[in-house]
Amino acid sequence: MASNAPVGKPTDMSAPHMPKVAGIDSTVPGPPHTTAPLPGVPAAAAPSDPVPPPGALIQDRLAAWVSDLTTLHELTERLIRTASLDGALREVLGAGAALVGARRGMAVLEPADGLGPAATIGLGLAHSDLGIIETVPRGTSSYGRLLDGLRDPARPERVPDPIAIPDVRTEEGLDPRHREVAARLGYAASYALPLATEEAGRLGAAVWLYDEPAEPTDRQRHLIGLYGRFATEHLARLLQVERASAQVSTVAEELLPSRLPRVPGVQLAARHLTGPRGGGDWYDALPLPEGALGLSVGSVTGTGPSALAAMGRLRTSLRAYAVMEGEDPVAVLSDLELLLRLTEPARSATALFAYAEPARRRIVLSGAGHAPPLVIGERRTEFVETSLSAPLGMLSCWEAPSVELSPAPGETVLLYTDGLLRRTGDAMDRAFARLHAAAVSVPQADRGDPGAIADHILRTLLPEGLDRGGDDEDVVLLAARFE
Repeated sequence: MASNAPVGKPTDMSAPHMPKVAGIDSTVPGPPHTTAPLPGVPAAAAPSDPVPPPGALIQDRLAAWVSDLTTLHELTERLIRTASLDGALREVLGAGAALVGARRGMAVLEPADGLGPAATIGLGLAHSDLGIIETVPRGTSSYGRLLDGLRDPARPERVPDPIAIPDVRTEEGLDPRHREVAARLGYAASYALPLATEEAGRLGAAVWLYDEPAEPTDRQRHLIGLYGRFATEHLARLLQVERASAQVSTVAEELLPSRLPRVPGVQLAARHLTGPRGGGDWYDALPLPEGALGLSVGSVTGTGPSALAAMGRLRTSLRAYAVMEGEDPVAVLSDLELLLRLTEPARSATALFAYAEPARRRIVLSGAGHAPPLVIGERRTEFVETSLSAPLGMLSCWEAPSVELSPAPGETVLLYTDGLLRRTGDAMDRAFARLHAAAVSVPQADRGDPGAIADHILRTLLPEGLDRGGDDEDVVLLAARFE
């Protein structure tokens, strides 16, 4: 957002032509009280211009400061509301363009520690344009020189100065490729700013492109410098969050099956989407004696590393109970509830375990506070009628009756966690209705592939991804299609 205060040097309307400075139209006259020079500055106004009283100059400077502070406050408020690195970089580019008077630009995220993530974001530039800019030798481009300076091993604490190229055509020392790219993309000047501070570290650089020869005024340089330091601190915080989230996702994936088993008579597919802080949702598919198959999904309360650890312990225990007494799902969950109550009394969990015999197309299942499975087929799409039961760890003794179902050839049984429903942002009854409608709308060509069915339901219920719904819950789907 641009400031309403006057920017740049006073304008002399008697001059036939004034050069363009940082995208400002120099033919527009400034307010009358700005034509007198500040003390120590050569006069730019005509000798006959009236001299304002001394207090007017102070008021003018105070008004400019207030306007600058208001502008910075509004821009930083908008930046704070961004919750992703991609969104923050786009906001920085837009705000910086307004502050320096440019129309286009690009930001390069390239942390000096080499741990990533790396990204290149453009403003008013197509993806192909960014590729063309990257053909300029890194050591000769303005942002490349800044990135090289950020990695200076001799002076790791030094933050490089911004680099201004007022006119690409006349600038000395530029690589010929730089001029070719500028001519092809139609920019004539640039201003590059390092995204680095001593406190936050060295993260990358941003460069703004002018359509005509120009460069920021001293006042604009000061404002973009202040904004850039704040933006770097915000980007550093988002970088830490994204790295922590990536680590949590890695741990979660390692605690879940690396691959699903191949059992005659059934096709399996699973989808697991981890929330920003990592949750305790799991799925499992375990081959059992005599061609049987154990299927389970569940969710441990809480988020973060502790929930992940509890999920890993609970899933491992359930596998052991399934091997010993899998044909009785009620016994499996009863043993799991007793273990949870004795070892982790402050935690609860929902779970569903199904004992499947693919050769007979028979399933016996039991749930503890868990959402009912969904059967998807040519002749029916319906939820399985399960008895209402409490989550594990909520009662002194858990027990609920099991139910039996017989899927027809070609039908898919979908198990899922309640994160899928909560992520829609709707009330639970509405979320169940939307899930049913999504299952009904699975295209005929996808019904033979359980993975395609799961993907269609995810796209339909969560078209905006995991950001929709505003919570940290995981999403798990486990689909079993019976032949």
